[in-house]
Amino acid sequence: MIDLTNMSKLISAIKVKNLSFYYDTQKILEGISMDIFQDKVTAIIGPSGCGKSTFLKSLNRMSELEGNVRIEGRVEFFGQNIYERRVNLNRVRRQISMVLPKPNLFPMSVYDNVAYGVKLVGWRPKSELDEIVEFAIKSADLWDEVKNKLYKSALELSGGQQQRLCIARALAVKPKIILMDEPCFGLDPIASMKVEELIQSLRSELTIVIISHNMQQVTRISDFTAFFYNHENRIGRLVEFGSTPKIFTNPTDSRTRDYILARLT
Repeated sequence: MIDLTNMSKLISAIKVKNLSFYYDTQKILEGISMDIFQDKVTAIIGPSGCGKSTFLKSLNRMSELEGNVRIEGRVEFFGQNIYERRVNLNRVRRQISMVLPKPNLFPMSVYDNVAYGVKLVGWRPKSELDEIVEFAIKSADLWDEVKNKLYKSALELSGGQQQRLCIARALAVKPKIILMDEPCFGLDPIASMKVEELIQSLRSELTIVIISHNMQQVTRISDFTAFFYNHENRIGRLVEFGSTPKIFTNPTDSRTRDYILARLT
């Protein structure tokens, strides 16, 4: 059941239309249809194994790096189906960046990690690259902590700093959407709160989609919530989508209510 209250004036950054997803011949997701609204935070919740990460990776075709995949349906990014044959995949993945659950930094300096994606796009003067790197690190609320460590190994940073540096690297290529798969996974409460504060600061500039198992976190940072659940043969489906306050206070489906109550208690 989709709650359309107050959604009519919102702009859809991504429209997912009847998406089914297969790894080889195994169906992982079936019949997913939902909108991801521009400049809003959308949370994806649900039990482990219900296809949340697969769904997230289908939104910028990162899943294709993991093996032989096939989709049915459409994923439209501002009106363009990203699964069309002539789509520029590098451009799609720049405009729809992804941050993984664990920091996946390169064994190089803080500066070079942030500049990496920018350099792939094309050559830029060093002065311009310096500005981009500084802007991205500041946007990730990390500048004061690393400004004197720019040319030291990024792997020397703390776990929370590394995760924010991954976000800075994503921001450096100026995406329109950032996908975050459990960005606070394994972080202590203080580091997790800094990531949450960062998401809050970016929400007016970017469209953000986040997977989280932390229901309190979802209520704090998200505007909309989608609940996924395993159906027969462990195929993931969208059970319910709506504004986060409605999903958490007056869900339509009993499975949504049961999951949220179990996670909150």
